[in-house]
Amino acid sequence: MNAPRIDPTAIVDPAAELHDGVVIGPYCTVGPRVTLKPRVQLISHVTVSGRTTIGEDTVVHPFSALGFPPQDFKYKGEDTRLIIGQRNIIREHVTMHPGTGVGRGETRVGDDGYYMIGSHIAHDCIIGDRVTFANNGTLGGYVQIGDYVMLGGLAAVHQHCRIGRHSFVAGGAILTNDVIPFGMVQGNTARLAGLNLVGLKRRGFSRQTIHDLRAAYRLLFAREGTFKERIADAKSLFADRPEVMEIVDFISGEAERPLCLPDRD
Repeated sequence: MNAPRIDPTAIVDPAAELHDGVVIGPYCTVGPRVTLKPRVQLISHVTVSGRTTIGEDTVVHPFSALGFPPQDFKYKGEDTRLIIGQRNIIREHVTMHPGTGVGRGETRVGDDGYYMIGSHIAHDCIIGDRVTFANNGTLGGYVQIGDYVMLGGLAAVHQHCRIGRHSFVAGGAILTNDVIPFGMVQGNTARLAGLNLVGLKRRGFSRQTIHDLRAAYRLLFAREGTFKERIADAKSLFADRPEVMEIVDFISGEAERPLCLPDRD
């Protein structure tokens, strides 16, 4: 057993659930409905409120505020949750909010993420694993982000957007539409600028897979034919290519925002 270590200047409600190996540093505040899983570290000046769970081995840096009420006028104090996964690094001044009663009722953050200074996750978001937010990356409510997504510094994402796995949102982008898996978007307002080739190579995708993705991208966003026809062609030509079919399924899935498309200029 490795009992929690709590700095004498910290304020921790006796009802908070603290697991083995938790470290709570100077001037932190932990509320009564907070659960800190094994080996969570709150370095200093961290505040955790609401019904918030922080997963194993997550490290939270100074002045982060986790679990405070959503910035949504429809929120009326409902008992909603913030669930943060394992092994995340949460840097200074990060904010993450719980869900709302009119939404999913929870915000869920995956494992192994890196959330840099000042980044923000709003209410009712679902965040995948191994996600990176650069400084001041910001999400509106209800955003869904797949695994391995990278959000550039000062990028802002509109409510209800979906961002597919392994995609990249460039720094300063203002994103109002959905981003296909493996895509790269940039600009204000953000437009699809191709595939996230750097990310694909870094994560070990084969040359053949990247070749297939590039061919499918050119087909899907060509000028000839209708979008519906091009999707049907992609389904026929790349039926045995799971990465391509992930893009096709994403495009065909239910969405509340339009799809982010290439610039036609």
